[in-house]
Amino acid sequence: MPQTLLPIFPAEAIPINELISFCKRNESICYFHGTLPVFTHAESDLKAFRMYTSQLVVNGTRTQAELVRAFGISSISMKRYVKKLRTGGSRAFFAPRRKRQPRVLTPEVLKRAQELLAEGQPRAAVAKALELKPDTLSKAVRAGRLVEPQKKTTSPAQKANAT
Repeated sequence: MPQTLLPIFPAEAIPINELISFCKRNESICYFHGTLPVFTHAESDLKAFRMYTSQLVVNGTRTQAELVRAFGISSISMKRYVKKLRTGGSRAFFAPRRKRQPRVLTPEVLKRAQELLAEGQPRAAVAKALELKPDTLSKAVRAGRLVEPQKKTTSPAQKANAT
């Protein structure tokens, strides 16, 4: 005959269901199974939160719906966390994000574009010469990856003195 577990939680704990609860203590979140603390992480540590909550789902301890209700996160986010755990394990939550490599503005293209801009060619001519979209070149200039030489401007006072 199965034994009944009494839901005995610490007074400040917020129940997720009849067995699992959590509470905030000194800027950290502590999870309990009954009265036993099982995991703790800093309140600001989203990676640990995502890893632990997805482990609860994968291990069959809690359902995604229970965690969505308890923490007020979206169900699609919870599904993403679970998928991440299943495909990459717990280390996937702490791995540095992979950065995409440039597809069009490779270092060689950037170098050539900078040379053409330094010669005084307009953006449109540089884009055409390198077979780039003009917007791609403009974005690189705005982001500071390319530098256009400053155009010489004359003030109205200089124009009046010249005549």
